[in-house]
Amino acid sequence: MNFIKYRFISFIFSSLLILASIYGLVRFGLVLGVDFIGGSLVEVLPGREQNPDQVRKNLEENGLSVSQIQQTGVGSLLIRFEGGWKEKDQVVAFFQNRGGQVLRDETVGPTFGKELFKKALLAIGLTIILILAFIAWRFGDLNFGLIAVIAMVHDNLILLGIFSFLGRFLAAPVDSLFITAALTTLATSVYDTVVTFGYIRDQLKQSFHSSDIEKTANEAIGATVVRNINNSWTIIFMLVAILLLGGETITWFAVALLVGTILGTYSSTLLAVPLLVVWQKVRQK
Repeated sequence: MNFIKYRFISFIFSSLLILASIYGLVRFGLVLGVDFIGGSLVEVLPGREQNPDQVRKNLEENGLSVSQIQQTGVGSLLIRFEGGWKEKDQVVAFFQNRGGQVLRDETVGPTFGKELFKKALLAIGLTIILILAFIAWRFGDLNFGLIAVIAMVHDNLILLGIFSFLGRFLAAPVDSLFITAALTTLATSVYDTVVTFGYIRDQLKQSFHSSDIEKTANEAIGATVVRNINNSWTIIFMLVAILLLGGETITWFAVALLVGTILGTYSSTLLAVPLLVVWQKVRQK
């Protein structure tokens, strides 16, 4: 199958995903977790009353304002609210006085949360720069590194866009676990890309003519696509198991990894390689 022949389909598809992601980020933004904005999180088994709306009403009647109440699959409630130790202790006491059971509680100061957010962005930026430098050195050509970085940025931008919609409609938070998933997405994307690029480089070293790049790239996709997909399936099976059997606290982490794995497999084969072909043809002209 001639994958490169239909490259503009993948370009249009990726463009639509990017535009939708930008719209979601501008329109809805991201629901930042307690890790980044500061505040408190309490997970409780509320006892008699388990309806989130009723629990919110009862808390407000007692002078306790909460930002979000989310029901988990095990019957507990995740309660997020602004405030520090004092407010958290009041919420904990509220449920304990009514026979509820507090499963966990966390408090993060706003200063620490902002610092953690800056460090998370710095980690992503530094990772991208190091990957660019490594691939450029490994292949002896900066263009290979630039194309790989474009594919990685594509994946993470769409991942952010998807979470802007999930945050708007399902209150999915962007927290430190999400950053871990984003960094893992970078690794997944670049790993498959490097394998395919390596095949192309080896073939071009043996015989390089201006008419060979498209044929070589198509052969590279054909030789590596099954391997890349099979590797991704092993990860997807594991993540689906986590979604079905794991706890509520890692649900969105697993969702982010699942989306990132799918995006990384797609971009490394159907986006990065066609972009490389187009770029090399432009350089040859």
